[in-house]
Amino acid sequence: MADTSKTTLIMKRSFNVPVEKVFEAWTNSELMKKWFFTMEHTNKVTKNDPRVGGSWEVVDHREGKDYRAIGEYIEMESPHKIVFTFQMPQFSDLHDILTVELNSAEDGTEMTFTQEITVIHEEDWTAEDIEKAHEDWKRETEQGWHYMFLGLKQLLETGKIEYPNF
Repeated sequence: MADTSKTTLIMKRSFNVPVEKVFEAWTNSELMKKWFFTMEHTNKVTKNDPRVGGSWEVVDHREGKDYRAIGEYIEMESPHKIVFTFQMPQFSDLHDILTVELNSAEDGTEMTFTQEITVIHEEDWTAEDIEKAHEDWKRETEQGWHYMFLGLKQLLETGKIEYPNF
């Protein structure tokens, strides 16, 4: 097995809807297929069993390829906290841990999203190489979530997502 290390990405977002609606978007298959690692028109599969020990799966079809993401729920405190694994088995047998914390705010919900990212090391990496990889993986991961969270915000606040033209 390859050497690995961990780095942590933390993102905060605000939504002008109650906590319960944000929680539902993370746990309801019909809502997940619109924004969570997929878009409604590219989604092939969305399965979800949102309970401790339950699993989830999303298959997105892009550019002629299927991208499968899977995970298992570790902790579930409706409607304030979800902790689960995130894995893309076609790329690695390793998984990350995602934590979604939802708190009521004056005008809706404050979400704190944390991802414990597993970084795979290449042979003979130095401490500097690992540090650079941590920053690169965090930046690339944050970019992906940024776009997903934009879609989530639109979905929650307007009822639909305005996808870019593809």
